Amino acid sequence: QFFVFCHGLLQLSQLLVSGYLKSSISTIERRYGLSSQTSGLLASFNEVGNTLLIVFVSYFGSRVHRPRFIGCGAILVSLAGFLMSLPHFITGPYEYDQSVASMFSNTTDLCQPGVPGSWGNLSDAGCTPHAARENHEVLLVMFIAQALLGIGGVPIQPFGISYIDDFASERNSPLYLGILFSVTTIGPGVAFMLGSAMLRFYVDIDKVTGDGVQLTNKDPRWVGAWWLGFLVAASLVAMSAVPYFFFPREMPKEVGEVLFPLFLSDFPLVLLRNLRHPVYLLVVLAQVNLSAMVAGLATFMAKFLERQFSLTASLANMIIGAVNIPGAMVGIVVGGAILKRFQMSLRQCSAMCVLGMFLCLLMAFPLLFLGCPTQKVAGVTYSESSEFGHRALECNLQCNCPEKAYNPICGSNAIEYISPCSAGCSVVIINAGNNSVLNYTNCSCISENGLAGFAKPGTCGTGCSHLFLPFVVLSCLAGILASTSHTPSFMLILRSIQPEDKSFAVGIQFMLLRVLAWMPGPVLYGSAIDTTCILWEKKCDRKAACRYYDNNLFRQR
Repeated sequence: QFFVFCHGLLQLSQLLVSGYLKSSISTIERRYGLSSQTSGLLASFNEVGNTLLIVFVSYFGSRVHRPRFIGCGAILVSLAGFLMSLPHFITGPYEYDQSVASMFSNTTDLCQPGVPGSWGNLSDAGCTPHAARENHEVLLVMFIAQALLGIGGVPIQPFGISYIDDFASERNSPLYLGILFSVTTIGPGVAFMLGSAMLRFYVDIDKVTGDGVQLTNKDPRWVGAWWLGFLVAASLVAMSAVPYFFFPREMPKEVGEVLFPLFLSDFPLVLLRNLRHPVYLLVVLAQVNLSAMVAGLATFMAKFLERQFSLTASLANMIIGAVNIPGAMVGIVVGGAILKRFQMSLRQCSAMCVLGMFLCLLMAFPLLFLGCPTQKVAGVTYSESSEFGHRALECNLQCNCPEKAYNPICGSNAIEYISPCSAGCSVVIINAGNNSVLNYTNCSCISENGLAGFAKPGTCGTGCSHLFLPFVVLSCLAGILASTSHTPSFMLILRSIQPEDKSFAVGIQFMLLRVLAWMPGPVLYGSAIDTTCILWEKKCDRKAACRYYDNNLFRQR
């Protein structure tokens, strides 16, 4: 029982490391200028190390000192977690365009007509060979960490489960495995909650004093302390790893017979026998399609909520961790309960899966329409020249704005501008108490009744908040309905194949899920999201992170 407890703890903290990355993905994109395709690849890269080794490890299961192997794997996972946070410590502080001269830079992004060259250092500051190299190093470190995370995770689950199954009595084994299984479903939820807590802190909380930060977490330039969660999760893994070095190689068996080890010689034979089985193949393909969707959504759902409903990263993670993931757990439990209560045949199992999926589609269909277009952004989604003739194009010509400045403000005419300079604002009004910007005035591009208008810092938002609640309710219901098919689909696999192939068939199933769903899923989703970007941040003449998406396309694709 102590082993089961330790293993639950270890699996939970291992999932914290891998799940936490998904919760902070939009923040890491913003901090290091990554496209969603790159961040999707990063998020699924741990599956690579995992897949390469999982088959071998499952083979040599009974021949090695399993607890010690699990301990070593856990130490790798913990190392990977610490490595993930390393980029924060090897790169300089996060820099963003601002209107108030600060200790980092004396340039501001206001409209300064008389100073043509005042922008020089802002537009090319980040372009030294050093900066470009720094960015490559960051990516390299993170990809290595993800690969290590995958490799370290290999022995943990299969060895833990087989160890428990070998030495627990036949009667208790399902209970123990059920406990572990429920922990693995809670894990990602806890990870998103951890993300929600950490992203409320400013990224450079350790490098900058409080008054040096002029951003609030509602600002589109805000970057939260993404690295803190990795330190927390990695420390937990390191602590959970310790007991494994003290467990014996074998425990006194309660009662029960040992399954014959599968030898390498019959490998191809069994493989073909399973893959030729139509029920097995069809159910696994169905699970692949569902899992690819879940993998993509888990990675980018928070980012979608942020963009579509103008939420902070912290709140978006909170919703997913507290609503969507528990909803999926409820669905899994309900599916299992129905199965047990009505003692379903295989045909009824498949009917239940079909029904669950059909109802899920019905619930998810309205989600295509629950949202609104991107807010009006001058020069990006909206051009004023149609209204005012040519005056609008020239209203900020005298300002010599850099193309790169990004410090969104919301005009009194409800149009968003990429920076105070692009709105032609020449005066900034500051709150003396905490050095934060109250508003911008004398803006030549914002005209109200013939007078120059003013603007508030921060984005205008999508004006979509009234649709947020229906969206969350429907997506949660769709998730509950889809996950009712989880247990019956497993039953279809376990009962339709020969008993002696069981463990092997499940191994193949997970391998196919990894290769066909969990790896490509986030990358495909990220690429699809990238196609809907309408304004890219430029770093050294290459595309970095996306500033604005076409929200309708983002939602539909």
